[in-house]
Amino acid sequence: MHKSSTCNFMYSDLTDTMTIEHIRETFDNYESNFFEVLLYTKNRTPIWLYMQIAPIRNENDKVVLFLCTFRDITLFKQPIEDDSTKGWTKFARLTRALASNRTLVQQLTPVSKAEVNHKPSRLAEVLQLGSEILPQYKQEAPKTPPHIILHYCTFKTTWDWVILILTFYTAIMVPYNVSFKTKQNNIVWLVLDSVVDIIFLVDIVLNFHTTFVGPAGEVVSDAKLIRMNYLKTWFVIDLLSCLPYDIINAFEHVDDGLSSLFSSLKVVRLLRLGRVARKLDHYLEYGAAVLVLLVCVFGLVAHWLACIWYSIGDHEIFDEANNGIKKGCWLYQLALDIGAPYRFNATGTGRWEGGPNKYTLYVSSLYFTMTSLTTIGFGNIAPITDGEKIFSVAMMMVGCKYSDSSIYDRSY
Repeated sequence: MHKSSTCNFMYSDLTDTMTIEHIRETFDNYESNFFEVLLYTKNRTPIWLYMQIAPIRNENDKVVLFLCTFRDITLFKQPIEDDSTKGWTKFARLTRALASNRTLVQQLTPVSKAEVNHKPSRLAEVLQLGSEILPQYKQEAPKTPPHIILHYCTFKTTWDWVILILTFYTAIMVPYNVSFKTKQNNIVWLVLDSVVDIIFLVDIVLNFHTTFVGPAGEVVSDAKLIRMNYLKTWFVIDLLSCLPYDIINAFEHVDDGLSSLFSSLKVVRLLRLGRVARKLDHYLEYGAAVLVLLVCVFGLVAHWLACIWYSIGDHEIFDEANNGIKKGCWLYQLALDIGAPYRFNATGTGRWEGGPNKYTLYVSSLYFTMTSLTTIGFGNIAPITDGEKIFSVAMMMVGCKYSDSSIYDRSY
């Protein structure tokens, strides 16, 4: 209504001026109080209301709004006189009215100051990963069917943290496994990622039974509405990210490029991080948290670029047309520098063998991307082919953009 919470638009000449002054002082002093006040409806009908005022505070103990409740107590001020109560005294009629409205009397019990100022713990608020949080002044949990899970309960909060950790695991391991082909004939990686896929499938089932906050701020617990909301929002993305693509890699007749493409679709899980973007403001209040967050993001970007850098070198080092090896490639130069050169048919396989091991290749790739993002590199690992140079230029531009953003954030 865009009107004052003092309800001065409902005052009249018979409204007690002392009560009006007390109400104004309660708001001005950010206090909790209750009053019995005579107000008038739109058609100028007088009503007695029991008015409760409770200030709502944020995590900084600052009052951000007031919660005002009103209960009609006209019955207690003017007991109804019917045929059965004719001749009764006023006290007797009031006693009958009170006895017939015990529930209302219980509801009129004032809220204690301790209850009004109660705030949820900061740890519980920060650990809550859902993008939809109940307001802090929500004191009563909504009643939900037995098979429906509240999105802010302890179980769902813990589960969201598990999903978040597995999402970061996916962000790290999927690019690494696709680039370095670590899953070939490796049952350990296959079993581990299959377990992760099962957990994400369970998460889809839980999302069909988890409440959400509606457009009006209400907690929606209706099973049909929950299913429709999830199907319209995150279901397709979650389904694409958790299908068992790794099982395809177990079949040797499947093309490596096709299996790598399927495995790369798991990176779609990173879109889940958008659901917790609203929670970042809780961490940005602390300088140490900002620093840790920037380091993690920088390390993740460097990891992705390292995987791409190795993939470019691995693609360009072998000349499949002539069954030879290209010496103008950073992998070939690295193999010579560390004393592990590539050799043709060393064990009678008829193929090129040798070269650095996967651990050395990854560390060297990560070292190059880190030095290129932070500086301009040191030249001991340098791009040689056109593809490597183009990628290096793009990577340096990313590093400059990241550095400029960091400087702007610090100056701001």
